[in-house]
Amino acid sequence: MRLYIIAMQFLTIIPLPCRHLWQRDDLGRSLAVFPLAGLTIGALLAGLNLLTAPLVARPLNDLLLITLLAAMTGALHMDGLADVCDGIAARGSRERFLAIMKDSNVGAIGAVGLVLGILLKWQALTVIPAEYKWQTLLLFPTLARYCQVQTIVHGRNARQDGLGSAMIAGAGTSRLLAAGVLTAAIAWLLLGVAGITALAAAMVASWLIRAWFNRKIGGITGDVIGCINELVEILTLVLIPVLVTFACTKP
Repeated sequence: MRLYIIAMQFLTIIPLPCRHLWQRDDLGRSLAVFPLAGLTIGALLAGLNLLTAPLVARPLNDLLLITLLAAMTGALHMDGLADVCDGIAARGSRERFLAIMKDSNVGAIGAVGLVLGILLKWQALTVIPAEYKWQTLLLFPTLARYCQVQTIVHGRNARQDGLGSAMIAGAGTSRLLAAGVLTAAIAWLLLGVAGITALAAAMVASWLIRAWFNRKIGGITGDVIGCINELVEILTLVLIPVLVTFACTKP
């Protein structure tokens, strides 16, 4: 329970009845329950959808869900997406890339990337078949938080300070395995083969993105982890309508 609360404290700004002060290695140890924190985020989205879907048009309702997701996480991962977009746009050295990501200001390319990311999530969510919507709302934050774990475990620090360094400390193979088993079970229970396929696609995508950053800047940072979270959420939302449609039409 302590590690779950630490994960929720880090991944969300949701007020909790109790809070724990965590040491440097605690955040790495809490990686094992990151998917459970993602499932909690998804449950809150599904709860809002249950309340609002009968009252407002679906496009507006889905935009409310994306808004709640950003609010619950304090837009932490969206900030990572924007910073990475600015860094890529700079087309400079490793040092320049890192300096731009550390800058608190968001540039024009970062703003464009952020807006496109929100629009992609929103439009992808609107085409989720209604009978699979609650499962999708539970699954896509779970897969994204697991891919954070996959990115962090055995990852290399691009810099020696910041969130990336703090998260890698205390992380290990056992955390990755525990998170992976938990995520696979959730994916199977929610969407069966389609859920496992979405998990596999998310794992491959996050591994390839981490490999690219290893070559580009020598490792990962907190912004990179947040960016990967956002991209995996988008990928999952885009894939699920295709996967469930294929599963339904398969002879």
